[in-house]
Amino acid sequence: MPGDAYSKAARDYLYGLQLWHFEGRLAISSPKDAWSANADWRHSGNSENLNLSGPLGQGAVAVELADGVVKIDRGGGNVQSSDQPERFISQQVGLFVPLESLRFWVVGLPDSAQDFQETTDGFVQAGWLVEYKTMQKSAGQVMPQKMIVSKDRLKLKLIIDQWDLQGFK
Repeated sequence: MPGDAYSKAARDYLYGLQLWHFEGRLAISSPKDAWSANADWRHSGNSENLNLSGPLGQGAVAVELADGVVKIDRGGGNVQSSDQPERFISQQVGLFVPLESLRFWVVGLPDSAQDFQETTDGFVQAGWLVEYKTMQKSAGQVMPQKMIVSKDRLKLKLIIDQWDLQGFK
């Protein structure tokens, strides 16, 4: 896929990927705020575990999404949860992040539950432009390395340093 136009059809088999993990860096910017973090995301079946941390592990936050419930642990034993994941995340970080769709987008796929329109290097879904800027090989598969997700004046940049596709079938 590097150098080629994006094609969802060429990636459909990845919907069957049950176990994956990546380590990388995340930056989110809006007109009012900007922040960045190291990201460690583990996907297993219907469960997402995302750990975000600043330099030297400062400001660590653990986000777990499973069965429609999101839990946020900022350390110190104070775990908060909600059965409205995207609304809750928005309240917590002050920005709307499409967490449930992002689970698909990070592996290079549109959310299977929503319509989308392909573009040259990605797709548009639910008003979000998802662009795959560079791809990398991992376990013989072509996976995203650098991607940008944007809507209105909110931009999320993700650079994936390392993929682990232990559950690839």
